[in-house]
Amino acid sequence: MDKRRGFAHVETWVFDLDNTLYQARHRLFDQIDDKMGAFIANRFSIDRTEARRMQKDYFFRYGTTLRGLMNEHNVHPDDFLSYVHDIDHSVLPVDEILISALDKLEGRKLIFTNGTVEHAESVLAAAGISGRFDDIFDIKASDYEPKPALQPYQKFIAATRFDPTKAAMFEDIARNLEVPHELGMVTVLVADADNEDGAMINKLNGDSTGAHYVHHVTDDLGAFLHDVAL
Repeated sequence: MDKRRGFAHVETWVFDLDNTLYQARHRLFDQIDDKMGAFIANRFSIDRTEARRMQKDYFFRYGTTLRGLMNEHNVHPDDFLSYVHDIDHSVLPVDEILISALDKLEGRKLIFTNGTVEHAESVLAAAGISGRFDDIFDIKASDYEPKPALQPYQKFIAATRFDPTKAAMFEDIARNLEVPHELGMVTVLVADADNEDGAMINKLNGDSTGAHYVHHVTDDLGAFLHDVAL
């Protein structure tokens, strides 16, 4: 397949953050995943097995573990977010291939994450790609309503003022590409074999690389963007 097909009209490039702008094999998100389990275990005085069950149940049903904790237990989001993002970002290497690809890519580049701006900035700094994005729209800006719900996409588009019919979105969770597809974006699933969480949620949700709202699939974002930018 010609990876460049379908991108000639794109003026705005939208990127998820975790396990999209860095490779899952570096296990950065594993640290966040572990801290989410620890937060739940400590908060509710339960063992880690039950905490993980609760964590993944909320993630599947609400889009993020945080949203489930807010809806069902009135957990304050700042308490959760500050705890789970207190991690070692230095495990990420500088990604020279991605740096080169982003520099060649014409148009606005935006980050749309269910995480925080602070976490995103730490990721960008560690990967050597700071200063290459025009804006970061985070979970706080969406009033803690996460992807894949429609409302955060609408808020994101209104806040950053771009035409979704002239945009492309890159994500590691397939269900988060359904709304972008419906809004007219070109969609790209970043399907890293080391992203066990992404594979799990895609399987449980019945998503696959062949879903009608997944237009392109790659396991190497930097190489894919190099092809697109040619």
